[in-house]
Amino acid sequence: MAQSEEKLPYYEIPEYSESYTANSVAARMIDGLGFRYYWATEGLLTEDLNYKPSESARATSETIEHIYGLSKVIRNNVLTDNKDDNKEKLNFEGLRKQTLLNLKLVSDALRSTKAPFKLEDSAVPFWNIINGPISDALWHCGQVVLLRRSSGNHFNSKVNLFSGKIKE
Repeated sequence: MAQSEEKLPYYEIPEYSESYTANSVAARMIDGLGFRYYWATEGLLTEDLNYKPSESARATSETIEHIYGLSKVIRNNVLTDNKDDNKEKLNFEGLRKQTLLNLKLVSDALRSTKAPFKLEDSAVPFWNIINGPISDALWHCGQVVLLRRSSGNHFNSKVNLFSGKIKE
């Protein structure tokens, strides 16, 4: 599926902070997720989205829908005054775009404030956001890469997951 010409976040991971704070570490975790999701989903074709390794497994498109749902949980618990309240069914391009935007909004919000994220500001403890939807979304990004490889569409070999950059 051709991606729109609009520039989406996480083609490359943003520069890292000069110091470690609770917020900068949390933001960097989100950035790592965004970068992996960007490249796991970049250049997927209809046959990749429809690929399902077995009858009981999720299709790639269903896994992408699930990751979007996880991005909403992250955003809606961190940005309590700027929620993603979308109830419409999105196509692949819409899911990809909104997932990336959700992650970027959260990362930017965490990075932009000097005050630590208040654990009590969310209905869900922030610790659960880390071991729940952030970790789950990372897990599922790996599944999307496996599924795309299984359907014959290999992961871009120029992506350097260690540096968060694209090899030239």
